[in-house]
Amino acid sequence: MKKIGIIGCGWLGSRMATSMSDRYTIYTTTTTKDKVEDLSFKGFHTSVASFPDFQLEEKITQWSEIKDIDVLVITIPLSGKSCCASSLYNRIQHLLSFIGDFDGQMFVMSSTGVYPDIAGAYTEESLSSDQVPGERMIRNRYPQANILRLSGLMGDNRLLKNYNVSNLETPVNHIHYEDISGVIEKMIEKGSEGKLYNVTAPQHPSKAQVINAQKNLASPEKAVGEGKVILPSKLISELDFVFKYPDPRAFH
Repeated sequence: MKKIGIIGCGWLGSRMATSMSDRYTIYTTTTTKDKVEDLSFKGFHTSVASFPDFQLEEKITQWSEIKDIDVLVITIPLSGKSCCASSLYNRIQHLLSFIGDFDGQMFVMSSTGVYPDIAGAYTEESLSSDQVPGERMIRNRYPQANILRLSGLMGDNRLLKNYNVSNLETPVNHIHYEDISGVIEKMIEKGSEGKLYNVTAPQHPSKAQVINAQKNLASPEKAVGEGKVILPSKLISELDFVFKYPDPRAFH
């Protein structure tokens, strides 16, 4: 049984760990001691680790379990869009100290938020990893890293109807967390390395259509308006991947 390490066991990481735990031995990290007991109770090997945005006087100690791990999944924010360059640099340097010279299969969760907020269709060729600071820094150290640009994380208790939403006619770019796990498992099977994929549901209804579906209301007659649309074509063709949840209107 392969051993998977998940760095950052928050909303996404914990669900990924649970969904894959019957097929892999799971190692996780969490930022607080309070969560260790809960994650350990679920059968995960759990350590406390954090990666602050500020410089530390001493390097973070290397993860003692890293030598036992076959596949590493990094879910902490690294795209760099929401923080300054120095903060991102510090966070990534702490991460590098923690995982050392790991040379196994690696997955880094980035975001489709790296694409411009301009209406249009976006593929991976629209923006290379060299143009995204966090992705570039990881790839420079770990060329085997697979970069997964995730759209809006949905499923379980995350429903669009629970948020204050504007521009209801614009299309959504959402992904169900189970499909993220599915993509990673497919790539583990194939031994994929150095890949860059948009991970987003292939259907892009409007926000209004998604909200009405979640409220069990009729779909609005107004057509989907213009907006940013993220395309997962490369992922589908190269992996022959079939989404479990292709339509965000059915995520709930």
